[in-house]
Amino acid sequence: MSTGSLTPDDDYQVIVGDAALELSQFPDAFFQSCITSPPYWGVRDYGIQGQIGAEGSLGDYIDHLRMVFHEIRRVLRDDGTLWLNIGDTYTSGNRTWRAPDRKNPARAMKYRPPTPVGLKPKDLVGVPWRLAFSLQEDGWYLRSDIIWYKPNVRPESVKDRPTQSHEYVFMLSKSDRYYYNHKAGMEPTTDRNALRHGRTLWTIPTKPNRSSHFAMFPPSLVKRCIDLGSQPGDRIIDPFCGSGTVGLVCLETNRRFAGIEIKPEYAALALSRTPWAGGQPAH
Repeated sequence: MSTGSLTPDDDYQVIVGDAALELSQFPDAFFQSCITSPPYWGVRDYGIQGQIGAEGSLGDYIDHLRMVFHEIRRVLRDDGTLWLNIGDTYTSGNRTWRAPDRKNPARAMKYRPPTPVGLKPKDLVGVPWRLAFSLQEDGWYLRSDIIWYKPNVRPESVKDRPTQSHEYVFMLSKSDRYYYNHKAGMEPTTDRNALRHGRTLWTIPTKPNRSSHFAMFPPSLVKRCIDLGSQPGDRIIDPFCGSGTVGLVCLETNRRFAGIEIKPEYAALALSRTPWAGGQPAH
């Protein structure tokens, strides 16, 4: 167990590659916790062949993620937990492309997945729960559905439904007994001298970023998951590392970290944000 400052290669690594393939290289029961936010289905084009999120059907998307998290379950300790942030989407109405978004050019897409069988144009797809139930069927214990409320979300340009201002964070465990630091989730009450157990509504503002990665989730959200599901010195895995926010919070809280990212530019960005800026991600 690491007790001092974390060092690259040994305690902090970013690997470029396919998540399921790279996870197969790790031994069983190696990590204490997984904290991750996979690419959402049909929302962004990252320009990488084989990217998750660009599948032609919802079923293929769910199957690909199920395969990745099957490996995650193997590499977690028996008392380990998975903290999974996933957002929803609406059916495309069988439109085949998405126009550029002035505020987010990455949303311009050459493809749009067809409307899933059984759904109608403009339907909310229900991706988070479909994925959660699939993982439950695969052996995970589905322990909690946490609502991440984003109080500073900008209004959407729609006039026939409310603006989405929340996402899900699912807490899943490998077994029925697992490490959970309930004291880390205690919250103040109206009585200043009293605390209450943590609730399933987390009010956490989004954090603006100036990087080339448009899907960063806020460090305060990551830290809450880390505090609840691990102890200093534990190993944390993020199979969809992106710009490395989970890794940065691991550094701040003295956890060891391994991240996997399929896009080399994002892996390099993740390393550039560390004290060892200038290092090269593993391949």
